[in-house]
Amino acid sequence: MTDTICLIDAPRFASARQQGHVRFLIDVRSPAEFRAQHVAGARNVPLDQMQPAELVRQLRQEGLQNGDELYLICQSGQRARRAAEQLQSLLPGVQVIEGGTEACVGCGLPIEQAASNVISIQRQVQITAGSLVLLGVILGTWLHPGWYGLAGFVGAGLTFAGLSNTCAMALLLARMPWNR
Repeated sequence: MTDTICLIDAPRFASARQQGHVRFLIDVRSPAEFRAQHVAGARNVPLDQMQPAELVRQLRQEGLQNGDELYLICQSGQRARRAAEQLQSLLPGVQVIEGGTEACVGCGLPIEQAASNVISIQRQVQITAGSLVLLGVILGTWLHPGWYGLAGFVGAGLTFAGLSNTCAMALLLARMPWNR
């Protein structure tokens, strides 16, 4: 299914935007990540809250017609690809911006950003996973060797996340109040 997803690199997207060809840009990151920094003009529809049929209905009410392109963006491109997989049967030609917001910033596209320093979901996962592994090792060394299992469990979860391109910890963290 992923082989039918249309990808566009950030320089081509920037060019299309400068020429006025970009009307519909959806950012699928968490609300907190979106508030921290996003491409100007993007609309936030978090991946974990996306309802594809409802989104397409709203976009059609806003003027999206057959042949119009819908661009999806996230931090680096992975969540946007998952959103495209959900939308492609309802709206062929969805385009995922490769490299995401980071690549668009690198191309000089205008961005909007909040004054606060919001930690991205990816960094939250790294901090949480690293802390749990460290805690498991410390408790395993000082209290009981059974605590090494915590480090092993987190390692197994990270391995699964890498192989499957899904991360349960990221999905859980995205639902936390500070990420809303």
